[in-house]
Amino acid sequence: MRGLACILMFQTHCYDSWLSPEARKTTFFMYSQLGGTLPAPLFLFLAGISFALVTDKLVRKGLSSAQIARTTIRRGAEIFALGLLFRLQEFLIALGWAPWSDLFRVDILNTIGISMMLMGAVCWIVLAAEDGASRWRLGVAAMTTAAAISLVTPLLWTVWRPRWLPWPMESYVNGVHNLGEPQAWLFPIFPWVGFAFAGLATGFLLQSDWAREHEGIVFLLAGIVGGVVIELARWFDSRPRQVYPVHDFWHTSPNFFLIRVGLLLIILSASYAWCRCGAGTGGFSPLIQLGQTSLLVYWVHIEFVYGRFSILPRRAESIGGASAGLAIIFLMMLALSLVWTRLKGRGAEAWEWMRNPKQVEVR
Repeated sequence: MRGLACILMFQTHCYDSWLSPEARKTTFFMYSQLGGTLPAPLFLFLAGISFALVTDKLVRKGLSSAQIARTTIRRGAEIFALGLLFRLQEFLIALGWAPWSDLFRVDILNTIGISMMLMGAVCWIVLAAEDGASRWRLGVAAMTTAAAISLVTPLLWTVWRPRWLPWPMESYVNGVHNLGEPQAWLFPIFPWVGFAFAGLATGFLLQSDWAREHEGIVFLLAGIVGGVVIELARWFDSRPRQVYPVHDFWHTSPNFFLIRVGLLLIILSASYAWCRCGAGTGGFSPLIQLGQTSLLVYWVHIEFVYGRFSILPRRAESIGGASAGLAIIFLMMLALSLVWTRLKGRGAEAWEWMRNPKQVEVR
């Protein structure tokens, strides 16, 4: 699933960066950008599932709620720091023409880091309130948080805007940046962190004893529930009376949030079926390989698509030319992923040899 998110991210960024103004008016570009609404939710959703797996493992090891919180929140802080470092790198590479405000742009890495810290705080509260809290209680708490984030998003983008905050801080709430109003191309806490909590809830439910004993049924049900959620959200949105003073379906609507959560559950179910039948694990898988190094390929590809080292001229290509560039980016990132995995493996072997050379020689 993480590899699929990488592919969707590549195509979204490549066509957005390289297509000419004429090509951007086509139906092809519209569907490309519609596919671009999934990579960020996928990355956040999977961060939530991974967070649930790690937290469950730490609970089974007998760590206290404070120890678990310290471990998980620290990891979130590290990801957030990487997000700040990425922004600094991009600013320095583009020095001379990038505005200073780019240093405070709320990007997806920042949001993933914040979501991990918030998930750590919620799990800490639940675990501290009830010693040995069940996975179901943790899952319900995560689901409730996801729903609350989604429901207040339209208000925090409009009538409840925290205008009293400096814009770099308000931008983490609603993505206002320094432009006076929320921007759809940023990744503020509301609504994006909601996808991480949806993943957290899913992860805890998947770790329950019943789910482990009925694995195939659970993943089939995930796909069915996803379809039901999508249809329910569409029905809600078709009602003539709207709850919020400003209705913005594509950016703040809880109904669109639900539709994307439903799609994530369907993708989860389909990914399980794909791997269970052997199609995804019967040999070398580019998706799995990219997914193992998703942070690296995200970090690097941006510069070759949007940055100073873009492999094609910006806003000047036909659909065919941009598609050829997309294929090159895919192969470049796959090669980078393979090289990094190989070097990382050798680095681990070298470190182990330095720690205990005799034992490694015996092996």
